[in-house]
Amino acid sequence: MSLETVRAFFAKNAPDITVIESDKSSATVALAAEAYGVTPAEIAKTLSLRVGDRVLLVVTCGTARLDNKKARAVFGGKPRMLSAEEALDATGHPVGGICPFGLKTPLPVYCDISLKAFSEVVPAAGSINSAVRISPARMAELTGAEWIDVSEIREQSEVA
Repeated sequence: MSLETVRAFFAKNAPDITVIESDKSSATVALAAEAYGVTPAEIAKTLSLRVGDRVLLVVTCGTARLDNKKARAVFGGKPRMLSAEEALDATGHPVGGICPFGLKTPLPVYCDISLKAFSEVVPAAGSINSAVRISPARMAELTGAEWIDVSEIREQSEVA
């Protein structure tokens, strides 16, 4: 039902944005880039993290890696990736479809400055074969995200 919650989110908050469905899986950055005809960096990947007893989402460009030192400084503790089950429980979205839209429960959303390099990014939309095309600024606005710097950019050859 997660794809439906994302569609409902956009119908209510941004009816001009359409959820795109692919007949190919877009569950990884590489697959999503291929499915939607963009570079891996243009995929907006959503990381579901726990810092202490807080669960939060960080959206970064597809070729970014979380910098633990920066993240500890920003969040005041060591971030830990949620398990697939924990992420589904917290967001209502399966791994590969996790996004900051149409969440099961309200969560703090953060957008990494790595996204600002692009006029448009492609985040997942609640399933492993759906996405949207959106400007990073609009995504941050719609989700109430705070802009932060918690990543390091990897070379294209390092992205799997």
